[in-house]
Amino acid sequence: MFYTPEDGHALPHDPLNALVAPRPIAWISTLSPDGVANLAPYSYFNLLAPNPPQVMFSSHDPKTNGQEKDTITNVRNTGVFCVNLVEYSQRFNMQVTAQDLPAETDEAALAGLTTVPCETIPCPRLPDAPAALECRLTQLVPLKGQQNTMAVGEVLGIHLREDLLTAGRFDHKKFSALARLGYKDFTRVRDVFTLPPSKD
Repeated sequence: MFYTPEDGHALPHDPLNALVAPRPIAWISTLSPDGVANLAPYSYFNLLAPNPPQVMFSSHDPKTNGQEKDTITNVRNTGVFCVNLVEYSQRFNMQVTAQDLPAETDEAALAGLTTVPCETIPCPRLPDAPAALECRLTQLVPLKGQQNTMAVGEVLGIHLREDLLTAGRFDHKKFSALARLGYKDFTRVRDVFTLPPSKD
C-alpha cells in the first residue's frame, strides 16, 4: 500500500509511529522556576552528537489547546533538563508519569519514585534510573505542525548505575532498556549481538 500523510491511510490506526521503531525513551525531569518538579516520558528522543555530547527530544500534544506541555515550559524557563533512561521494571511507573496532569503535580512522587538533585544543573533526577544525562538547553526549535517543539541540549554530566557496568562497559542486558514501538506497544532489550566491522 502507499499513502500520503495529507490524504490519510484509511487504516483503523495511524501506522507512522510504528514505522520508526524501536525508539528509545527519554524520561525527562525538569523543575519549574517556582520549584515544582515534573517528570514525563518522550519517545521522540535520541543522541545527536558525541563531542560535545548532545541529545534531543521533541514534544507533541495537540490536546493542550495551544498550551505547551509543562516539560517544554520548564525547559524554556530554566534552560536545563535531565534525561533519565527507562528500564523494563519501571514500565508501570513510567506510564503513571505519562498522564496529562495539572502543572502543580509532582509526577515522580505520584509514581512512587525517588528523586535527588543533579550535580551540574538545578534539576531533579532519578537515582534508580540506569543512567541519567544532565543537560543544558542549546536550542528550542518550533517544528511545523500543532504543538511540535524540539529541545536540544548539551550533556554536562552523566550518571551510570554501578551495577550495570560489566568489564568497563555499560551492559544493556542487565536492565532491559524499554523502547516504544508505536500504538500502545513497547519492547525491551534482551538480545544483544556483536557484528564485526564491515570491510571496504
